[in-house]
Amino acid sequence: MSDISSLCNVKHILLILSGKGGVGKSSVTTQTALSLVSKGFKVGVLDIDLTGPSLPRMFGLEGRQVHQSSAGWVPVYTDSTKQLCVMSLGFLLQDRGDAVVWRGPKKTAMVRQFIKDVVWGDLDYLLIDTPPGTSDEHISIAEELKLARPDGAILVTTPQGVATADVRKELNFCHKVGFKVLGVVENMSGFVCPHCDECTNIFSTGGGEGLAAQFNVPFLGRVPIDPSFVLLIEQQQSSEKNLVENYQSSKLAKIFGDMIQQLLDENLPSRV
Repeated sequence: MSDISSLCNVKHILLILSGKGGVGKSSVTTQTALSLVSKGFKVGVLDIDLTGPSLPRMFGLEGRQVHQSSAGWVPVYTDSTKQLCVMSLGFLLQDRGDAVVWRGPKKTAMVRQFIKDVVWGDLDYLLIDTPPGTSDEHISIAEELKLARPDGAILVTTPQGVATADVRKELNFCHKVGFKVLGVVENMSGFVCPHCDECTNIFSTGGGEGLAAQFNVPFLGRVPIDPSFVLLIEQQQSSEKNLVENYQSSKLAKIFGDMIQQLLDENLPSRV
Protein backbone atom coordinates (compact mmCIF):
# COMPACT_ATOMS: atom_id res chain seq x y z
CA MET A 1 0.00 0.00 0.00
CA SER A 2 1.31 3.43 -0.88
CA ASP A 3 2.14 5.97 1.79
CA ILE A 4 0.41 8.60 -0.37
CA SER A 5 -3.37 8.24 -0.32
CA SER A 6 -3.87 9.68 -3.82
CA LEU A 7 -1.72 6.84 -5.22
CA CYS A 8 -3.09 4.02 -3.11
CA ASN A 9 -5.03 2.50 -6.05
CA VAL A 10 -2.27 2.95 -8.65
CA LYS A 11 -0.76 -0.45 -9.46
CA HIS A 12 2.38 0.69 -11.29
CA ILE A 13 4.31 3.97 -11.56
CA LEU A 14 6.85 4.46 -14.35
CA LEU A 15 9.19 7.47 -14.55
CA ILE A 16 10.25 8.74 -17.98
CA LEU A 17 13.71 10.34 -17.68
CA SER A 18 16.32 11.91 -19.94
CA GLY A 19 19.71 13.47 -19.32
CA LYS A 20 19.00 16.41 -21.63
CA GLY A 21 16.14 18.17 -23.34
CA GLY A 22 15.20 17.71 -26.98
CA VAL A 23 15.42 13.91 -27.11
CA GLY A 24 11.67 13.38 -27.46
CA LYS A 25 10.89 12.36 -23.88
CA SER A 26 7.31 13.66 -24.05
CA SER A 27 6.76 11.83 -27.34
CA VAL A 28 7.96 8.60 -25.72
CA THR A 29 5.69 9.24 -22.72
CA THR A 30 2.71 9.82 -25.02
CA GLN A 31 3.30 6.70 -27.09
CA THR A 32 3.95 4.57 -24.01
CA ALA A 33 0.58 5.69 -22.64
CA LEU A 34 -1.22 5.04 -25.94
CA SER A 35 0.37 1.58 -26.22
CA LEU A 36 -0.68 0.63 -22.69
CA VAL A 37 -4.26 1.83 -23.28
CA SER A 38 -4.41 -0.16 -26.53
CA LYS A 39 -3.48 -3.25 -24.50
CA GLY A 40 -6.49 -2.66 -22.25
CA PHE A 41 -4.88 -0.87 -19.31
CA LYS A 42 -6.20 2.21 -17.54
CA VAL A 43 -3.47 4.85 -17.64
CA GLY A 44 -2.73 8.23 -16.07
CA VAL A 45 -0.01 10.63 -17.20
CA LEU A 46 1.54 13.22 -14.87
CA ASP A 47 3.55 15.99 -16.54
CA ILE A 48 6.04 17.47 -14.05
CA ASP A 49 8.30 19.02 -16.70
CA LEU A 50 7.16 22.38 -15.35
CA THR A 51 9.13 24.66 -17.68
CA GLY A 52 8.01 22.78 -20.81
CA PRO A 53 4.59 21.20 -20.13
CA SER A 54 3.85 19.82 -23.61
CA LEU A 55 1.60 16.85 -22.83
CA PRO A 56 -1.73 18.74 -23.06
CA ARG A 57 -0.87 19.45 -26.69
CA MET A 58 0.39 15.91 -27.34
CA PHE A 59 -2.94 14.47 -26.15
CA GLY A 60 -5.08 17.13 -27.87
CA LEU A 61 -6.25 18.58 -24.56
CA GLU A 62 -5.14 22.20 -24.84
CA GLY A 63 -7.73 24.62 -23.49
CA ARG A 64 -9.23 22.04 -21.14
CA GLN A 65 -9.58 22.86 -17.45
CA VAL A 66 -8.60 20.98 -14.31
CA HIS A 67 -11.43 20.77 -11.77
CA GLN A 68 -11.14 20.81 -8.01
CA SER A 69 -13.08 18.29 -5.96
CA SER A 70 -13.32 17.79 -2.21
CA ALA A 71 -10.63 15.11 -2.56
CA GLY A 72 -8.24 17.16 -4.73
CA TRP A 73 -7.51 17.96 -8.37
CA VAL A 74 -9.33 15.85 -10.96
CA PRO A 75 -7.15 15.04 -14.01
CA VAL A 76 -8.37 15.67 -17.55
CA TYR A 77 -9.71 12.59 -19.38
CA THR A 78 -9.08 12.22 -23.10
CA ASP A 79 -12.54 10.80 -23.87
CA SER A 80 -15.69 9.32 -22.34
CA THR A 81 -14.15 5.86 -21.82
CA LYS A 82 -11.96 7.33 -19.04
CA GLN A 83 -9.17 4.91 -19.90
CA LEU A 84 -6.59 7.70 -20.19
CA CYS A 85 -6.20 10.86 -18.11
CA VAL A 86 -3.59 13.61 -17.90
CA MET A 87 -2.46 16.14 -15.29
CA SER A 88 -0.10 18.96 -16.25
CA LEU A 89 0.85 22.48 -15.25
CA GLY A 90 -0.11 23.33 -18.84
CA PHE A 91 -3.78 23.12 -17.80
CA LEU A 92 -3.19 25.85 -15.20
CA LEU A 93 -1.51 28.34 -17.56
CA GLN A 94 -3.52 31.00 -19.39
CA ASP A 95 -1.55 30.58 -22.62
CA ARG A 96 0.78 27.98 -24.11
CA GLY A 97 3.49 30.63 -24.45
CA ASP A 98 3.42 31.68 -20.79
CA ALA A 99 6.85 31.27 -19.17
CA VAL A 100 7.13 29.49 -15.81
CA VAL A 101 9.81 31.55 -14.05
CA TRP A 102 10.06 29.78 -10.70
CA ARG A 103 12.94 29.04 -8.38
CA GLY A 104 13.72 25.46 -7.39
CA PRO A 105 11.79 25.35 -4.07
CA LYS A 106 8.56 26.51 -5.74
CA LYS A 107 8.95 23.88 -8.47
CA THR A 108 9.54 21.20 -5.84
CA ALA A 109 6.43 22.34 -3.95
CA MET A 110 4.39 22.14 -7.16
CA VAL A 111 5.66 18.60 -7.84
CA ARG A 112 4.78 17.63 -4.26
CA GLN A 113 1.26 18.98 -4.75
CA PHE A 114 0.85 17.09 -8.03
CA ILE A 115 1.93 13.83 -6.39
CA LYS A 116 -0.25 14.19 -3.29
CA ASP A 117 -3.33 16.15 -4.43
CA VAL A 118 -4.41 14.62 -7.77
CA VAL A 119 -7.37 12.22 -7.59
CA TRP A 120 -6.16 9.40 -9.85
CA GLY A 121 -8.57 6.74 -8.68
CA ASP A 122 -7.97 3.18 -9.91
CA LEU A 123 -5.10 3.05 -12.42
CA ASP A 124 -3.05 0.22 -13.87
CA TYR A 125 -0.19 2.58 -14.81
CA LEU A 126 0.80 6.13 -13.94
CA LEU A 127 3.50 7.58 -16.20
CA ILE A 128 5.45 10.55 -14.83
CA ASP A 129 7.14 12.75 -17.44
CA THR A 130 10.02 14.35 -15.53
CA PRO A 131 12.20 17.40 -16.28
CA PRO A 132 15.60 16.62 -17.86
CA GLY A 133 18.85 16.89 -15.94
CA THR A 134 20.61 15.86 -12.73
CA SER A 135 20.91 19.18 -10.85
CA ASP A 136 20.16 19.95 -7.20
CA GLU A 137 16.60 20.77 -8.24
CA HIS A 138 16.24 17.29 -9.73
CA ILE A 139 17.58 15.68 -6.58
CA SER A 140 14.81 17.44 -4.63
CA ILE A 141 12.23 16.24 -7.17
CA ALA A 142 13.67 12.70 -6.98
CA GLU A 143 13.18 12.72 -3.21
CA GLU A 144 9.51 13.59 -3.71
CA LEU A 145 9.12 10.89 -6.37
CA LYS A 146 10.68 8.25 -4.12
CA LEU A 147 7.75 8.74 -1.72
CA ALA A 148 5.51 7.48 -4.54
CA ARG A 149 7.49 4.20 -4.67
CA PRO A 150 7.78 3.97 -8.48
CA ASP A 151 8.49 0.67 -10.23
CA GLY A 152 11.43 2.29 -11.97
CA ALA A 153 12.51 4.52 -14.83
CA ILE A 154 12.59 4.40 -18.61
CA LEU A 155 15.53 6.44 -19.94
CA VAL A 156 15.25 8.20 -23.30
CA THR A 157 18.24 9.09 -25.46
CA THR A 158 19.05 9.83 -29.09
CA PRO A 159 21.86 7.94 -30.86
CA GLN A 160 24.49 10.71 -30.90
CA GLY A 161 27.36 10.74 -28.44
CA VAL A 162 26.39 14.13 -26.99
CA ALA A 163 23.03 12.67 -25.89
CA THR A 164 24.31 9.32 -24.65
CA ALA A 165 26.93 11.13 -22.55
CA ASP A 166 24.15 12.95 -20.72
CA VAL A 167 22.10 9.78 -20.33
CA ARG A 168 25.18 8.13 -18.84
CA LYS A 169 24.98 10.79 -16.12
CA GLU A 170 21.26 10.05 -15.74
CA LEU A 171 22.00 6.34 -15.27
CA ASN A 172 24.45 7.20 -12.51
CA PHE A 173 21.85 9.59 -11.05
CA CYS A 174 19.26 6.78 -10.93
CA HIS A 175 21.75 4.53 -9.17
CA LYS A 176 22.54 7.19 -6.55
CA VAL A 177 18.91 8.10 -5.78
CA GLY A 178 17.72 4.49 -5.84
CA PHE A 179 15.59 4.34 -9.00
CA LYS A 180 15.58 1.02 -10.84
CA VAL A 181 16.29 1.44 -14.56
CA LEU A 182 13.67 -0.56 -16.45
CA GLY A 183 15.20 0.10 -19.85
CA VAL A 184 16.71 2.50 -22.39
CA VAL A 185 14.85 3.79 -25.46
CA GLU A 186 16.90 5.08 -28.41
CA ASN A 187 14.63 7.76 -29.88
CA MET A 188 15.07 9.51 -33.26
CA SER A 189 17.01 6.48 -34.45
CA GLY A 190 16.59 7.08 -38.16
CA PHE A 191 14.05 8.94 -40.28
CA VAL A 192 11.09 7.24 -41.97
CA CYS A 193 10.50 8.66 -45.45
CA PRO A 194 6.81 9.64 -45.76
CA HIS A 195 6.79 8.53 -49.41
CA CYS A 196 8.60 5.19 -49.49
CA ASP A 197 8.78 4.23 -45.77
CA GLU A 198 12.53 3.70 -46.02
CA CYS A 199 14.37 4.45 -42.75
CA THR A 200 17.61 6.47 -42.99
CA ASN A 201 19.99 6.78 -40.03
CA ILE A 202 20.48 10.54 -40.16
CA PHE A 203 21.79 10.73 -36.56
CA SER A 204 23.76 7.45 -36.61
CA THR A 205 22.43 4.49 -34.62
CA GLY A 206 23.33 2.16 -31.78
CA GLY A 207 24.31 4.70 -29.11
CA GLY A 208 21.45 3.80 -26.80
CA GLU A 209 21.95 0.07 -27.20
CA GLY A 210 25.66 0.40 -26.45
CA LEU A 211 24.90 2.46 -23.35
CA ALA A 212 22.41 -0.12 -22.10
CA ALA A 213 24.98 -2.89 -22.61
CA GLN A 214 27.65 -0.88 -20.78
CA PHE A 215 25.44 -0.42 -17.72
CA ASN A 216 23.85 -3.88 -17.95
CA VAL A 217 20.29 -2.55 -18.19
CA PRO A 218 17.60 -3.63 -20.70
CA PHE A 219 17.56 -2.05 -24.15
CA LEU A 220 13.90 -1.62 -25.10
CA GLY A 221 14.35 -0.62 -28.74
CA ARG A 222 14.91 2.04 -31.39
CA VAL A 223 12.26 4.55 -32.42
CA PRO A 224 12.67 6.40 -35.76
CA ILE A 225 11.42 9.89 -36.55
CA ASP A 226 8.09 9.43 -38.33
CA PRO A 227 6.49 12.59 -39.82
CA SER A 228 3.11 10.83 -39.91
CA PHE A 229 3.10 10.68 -36.09
CA VAL A 230 3.65 14.46 -35.94
CA LEU A 231 0.68 14.95 -38.29
CA LEU A 232 -1.41 12.58 -36.17
CA ILE A 233 -0.75 14.74 -33.10
CA GLU A 234 -1.28 18.08 -34.85
CA GLN A 235 -4.46 17.07 -36.71
CA GLN A 236 -6.23 15.06 -34.02
CA GLN A 237 -8.86 17.76 -33.40
CA SER A 238 -10.15 17.32 -36.95
CA SER A 239 -10.26 13.51 -36.77
CA GLU A 240 -13.44 11.53 -36.18
CA LYS A 241 -11.48 8.89 -34.27
CA ASN A 242 -9.82 9.39 -30.88
CA LEU A 243 -6.05 9.49 -30.46
CA VAL A 244 -5.77 5.87 -29.27
CA GLU A 245 -7.63 4.60 -32.34
CA ASN A 246 -5.63 6.74 -34.74
CA TYR A 247 -2.35 5.68 -33.18
CA GLN A 248 -3.05 2.04 -33.99
CA SER A 249 -2.58 2.83 -37.68
CA SER A 250 0.74 4.58 -37.02
CA LYS A 251 3.95 2.91 -38.15
CA LEU A 252 5.34 3.47 -34.64
CA ALA A 253 2.52 1.60 -32.88
CA LYS A 254 4.08 -1.85 -33.41
CA ILE A 255 7.53 -0.62 -32.34
CA PHE A 256 6.15 0.76 -29.07
CA GLY A 257 3.85 -2.22 -28.63
CA ASP A 258 6.87 -4.55 -28.71
CA MET A 259 8.81 -2.33 -26.28
CA ILE A 260 5.91 -2.16 -23.83
CA GLN A 261 5.49 -5.92 -24.04
CA GLN A 262 9.07 -6.28 -22.83
CA LEU A 263 8.14 -4.30 -19.72
CA LEU A 264 4.95 -6.31 -19.20
CA ASP A 265 6.93 -9.55 -19.49
CA GLU A 266 8.99 -8.43 -16.48
CA ASN A 267 5.86 -9.00 -14.35
CA LEU A 268 6.66 -6.09 -12.06
CA PRO A 269 4.93 -6.52 -8.68
CA SER A 270 1.88 -4.34 -8.13
CA ARG A 271 2.13 -1.51 -5.62
CA VAL A 272 -1.48 -2.16 -4.50
